[in-house]
Amino acid sequence: MYGSRGAGARASVAVAGAVLLLAGCSSSDDGGDKDTSGAKVSQQPKDKDPFWVNPDGNAAEQVATYVKDGKDEDAELIRRIAEQPTGEWLTPENAEQEARGFTEAAAKADRDALLVVYNIPHRDCGQFSSGGAADGNAYRTFIDQVAKGIGDRATTVILEPDAVLHMVDGCTPDEFHEERYDLLRGAVEKFKSLKNTKVYLDAGNAGWGKPDDIAEPLKLAGVENADGFAVNVSNFYKTPDSTKYGKELSSKVGNKPFVIDTSRNGNGPYTDGDPEENWCNPPGRALGETPTTDTGDDLVDAYLWVKRPGESDGTCKDGPKAGQWWPEYALKLAKASKQ
Repeated sequence: MYGSRGAGARASVAVAGAVLLLAGCSSSDDGGDKDTSGAKVSQQPKDKDPFWVNPDGNAAEQVATYVKDGKDEDAELIRRIAEQPTGEWLTPENAEQEARGFTEAAAKADRDALLVVYNIPHRDCGQFSSGGAADGNAYRTFIDQVAKGIGDRATTVILEPDAVLHMVDGCTPDEFHEERYDLLRGAVEKFKSLKNTKVYLDAGNAGWGKPDDIAEPLKLAGVENADGFAVNVSNFYKTPDSTKYGKELSSKVGNKPFVIDTSRNGNGPYTDGDPEENWCNPPGRALGETPTTDTGDDLVDAYLWVKRPGESDGTCKDGPKAGQWWPEYALKLAKASKQ
């Protein structure tokens, strides 16, 4: 990967059960014979956390499995993850139907959807989460599909983790920069044209470099037309450090507000291993602050769990592929948290 400069490999594989939401329904209502007594997850209070908790997410399914197997202690640990709203990383092949399914389910629960758009061409510089749209036209079509799926339902979009950062740190070759800026500006404009959608453009993390280095690139990518920017996506920097970084960057981009990914930052970044792989499935990490819009800071719009805790960063440290659910790692995160 790219070591401590970036935000780590991305959970680019959306929940496999997303198709269950195409009708805006939860599998907990399907009348199946799996015993899920005591395993249901609930929404958080809307006044402090307006985002939707997916009752069919990997963590929720793991809770049900542990309950069924009589592993009550493990079930309660994973419930710490399952009962918090997390980002839904859309898959390009099913972008429209997933966006529609997630936003309809969220609306049915009177909550906002949290979606992650991660499909920029030349994504992740050919590493664990490599891929992305084949070209600019394919990407524009993808964005149109996501927007069509969202419609007028209340949604927050985290736009293209690492896409700007990788142009700044040299990971993405110069020949792709002009098109990427154009694609990001177009995506911001498309999502802002929707009635009830907010969009935050990813802006790196507190450990990779200086805010001065990314401020102008963020402007070129359209941050001034966005609702703000996102920091610490899929990374581990503690919230005070991310807040400091975000405020310094905000002052350089028109005092835009920002959101912080607190999903796994409870113990801060890992510093004992190979610096080039400290971002990837590091041991000893913990869940961070639970998602909320009640941050006590006018510039910090929300603490979010953009990365879904318990999903692998990539095939390192005996982990599965990027985005795959890893219950053993999820348990360790939950055990180490201070909840």
